Amino acid sequence: MLTLRFHPDVASEIKASYSWYQEQATGLGDDFISELEAAYQAIVELPETWPKFQRGFRRFLLARFPFSVIYKKRDGGIVVVAVMHNSRRPGYWLSRE
Repeated sequence: MLTLRFHPDVASEIKASYSWYQEQATGLGDDFISELEAAYQAIVELPETWPKFQRGFRRFLLARFPFSVIYKKRDGGIVVVAVMHNSRRPGYWLSRE
């Protein structure tokens, strides 16, 4: 099984989004985290399934939330470089290669 690694900035992206969703409705942040965890599992199991996005990265679109997981297979594993809001600052993560 492939290992999953994260760019250091991904944690702050997730925390900020989790907090915002929890403020909107109790438990909504937890739902966001659950959907992210399911996305990570799907990516690890079938990394080539989702379409290429930019510079060889792939993009997994979350179903319920307007976010994408941006990732690339590298060094025998998968590196998640961003959990990107689909409507904000496109391409901000490109410097994270």
